[in-house]
Amino acid sequence: MASSSSKQFKNICMLSGFHYGKYKEFVQAAVDLGHVIAERKLHLVYGGGERGLSRLVSEAIFTRGSQVLGIIPKAIKPLLCMSGPPIGEELVVSSMQERVSKMLNHADTFIFLPGDLVTFEVLITFASWAHLNIHKKTHRFVKC
Repeated sequence: MASSSSKQFKNICMLSGFHYGKYKEFVQAAVDLGHVIAERKLHLVYGGGERGLSRLVSEAIFTRGSQVLGIIPKAIKPLLCMSGPPIGEELVVSSMQERVSKMLNHADTFIFLPGDLVTFEVLITFASWAHLNIHKKTHRFVKC
C-alpha cells in the first residue's frame, strides 16, 4: 500500500487503542466508520492488534473488500494478537519507533479515535512532525 503524493488520499492510518467495554455505542460507530472507508474504496493502515475500536474498523473494512495493513512491533505481537490470523496484510517491525515511521510512510491521512497512551503518543508524534514540516499529511479527530 504505497502512499500517494496528490491531494487525494487512498490510505488512511487509523489509531485507537480504546477498549470499549461498557461503551457498546462505540462498537456501531467503529463499524460504520469502517463501512464508509470501504465504500469509498480507501485502504487502512492500523496498529495490527486484535482489541479495541481499531480492530472493529479493520474488520468492517476488510470484509467489504478494501485492503488492510496491520503494523505491529515484534515485542508486543504476542500481547495483542492471540486468536488467529491477522486481518489483511501484517507487517511485523522491530520497534515502536519503526511502527510509527512505517505508519507515516504507508498513509496519506490519519484518523484518531479514542485511545490509550500509545494512541496519544502517536498523535503527539505526528502532530509534532507536521509542525516541524517532517510531513504534510492530514489528520482527523473523531469525537465519539
